Amino acid sequence: MQDRRFMSSSQAQAANIDAGLRSYMLGVYNHMTIGMAITGFFAYLTKIMSVSEGMLTPFGTAIYASPLKWVIMLAPLVMVFWLSAKVQTMKPESARNLFYAFAAIMGISLSSLLLVFTGESVIRVFFLTAASFSALSIYGYTTKKNLTSMGSFLIMGLVGLILASIVNIFLASSAMQFIISVVGVLIFAGLTAYDTQRIKLMYQASDDRGTALKKSIMGALTLYLDFINMFIMLLQLLGNRE
Repeated sequence: MQDRRFMSSSQAQAANIDAGLRSYMLGVYNHMTIGMAITGFFAYLTKIMSVSEGMLTPFGTAIYASPLKWVIMLAPLVMVFWLSAKVQTMKPESARNLFYAFAAIMGISLSSLLLVFTGESVIRVFFLTAASFSALSIYGYTTKKNLTSMGSFLIMGLVGLILASIVNIFLASSAMQFIISVVGVLIFAGLTAYDTQRIKLMYQASDDRGTALKKSIMGALTLYLDFINMFIMLLQLLGNRE
């Protein structure tokens, strides 16, 4: 590493930006990782509390077989929109705590996957998703190619995917679900690279601590959603059902 005493002012400024960018991106990945850990903990805890001797407990009946299930399903979506809309006016610590609360509620919502798929296949698909996500995120961070045009195409594809998923709720077509899962994996794979580059470009060396923290929280939320959705799509394709 070059001694800063012998750097020009432009070299020293570039070195400071690089160090700041690395710290910022590390914050994004750290928040995302903590969010994933919280989600996994609450998903597993909810499963344990919901099933006893192969039967739903009163708690399991309440969250899976009563109107409360719709609240649990929709609450994460509401929190995502609310956090995205309000993050600029929140205190940085409040934004971070709300993200962690969102991750906990998402864990409760996703706990039903642990009832449908075997534990072995869930773990296998999780590590497959983690490896794929890491490679794609590294590509998005290091590539010199501008991914903006690809991002616009992927977002349009995401809208179509959401509409197709809603339609298939009523059709319950296994063939359509297979197509949705395959396309979904491709879309969220592309979004992982695109979003990583976009989050990287959000960094400004002039940002104060609070602004940088809020940007890292929103970046963590974006990549968290990419990971979770890719995991769900891969689980639909490769998971073994109970």
